[in-house]
Amino acid sequence: MSWPEEHLIVAAQRGDVASIATLLTASHPHVQRFAYSLCSTPEDAEDAAQEAMIILYRKVGTLRASGALASWMFRIVRNECVRRSRLMLRKVDLAGEIAAPSFEDDVLRRLEAEEVAAAIATLPTDQRHVLIMRDVQGYSGRAVAAALGLSTAAMKSRLHRARATVRQSLLDANPPDSRRHP
Repeated sequence: MSWPEEHLIVAAQRGDVASIATLLTASHPHVQRFAYSLCSTPEDAEDAAQEAMIILYRKVGTLRASGALASWMFRIVRNECVRRSRLMLRKVDLAGEIAAPSFEDDVLRRLEAEEVAAAIATLPTDQRHVLIMRDVQGYSGRAVAAALGLSTAAMKSRLHRARATVRQSLLDANPPDSRRHP
């Protein structure tokens, strides 16, 4: 299943009710997949996906580039998952409880996911689309190449450059501790 085509997004941006409904239906599985990969609980993932769909419905007209739908939705879901994790942390602090290590690990994992998402968001559009489709959504290389109108070799090249850029961005943001890694 691929993201909705550009003509559908443009029609939805113009306010066509049928196009908006189709856009929401076609985008929902992708948004859910994003949410389940970023949120700590299935309940938070469902809530984040629902919130993202509401934002898409309300603000589709503000989307600047119709080709940016996937990255826009990824940012919305990421932000919602981070908001929910912060809210959960605040509730724990207010209750005076000490979080279990597994909860801390979950929060750290989500913060790391936020850093990865931010690094992905800085990629050039062509690389970002390939990386999201291949590594986030889990499409096969052939499916990604076909969906984007690329040869398999071109898709692999863009994917390699995208991964290398994200890896370097993460290393720049979090340099290895020289004491732990001689």
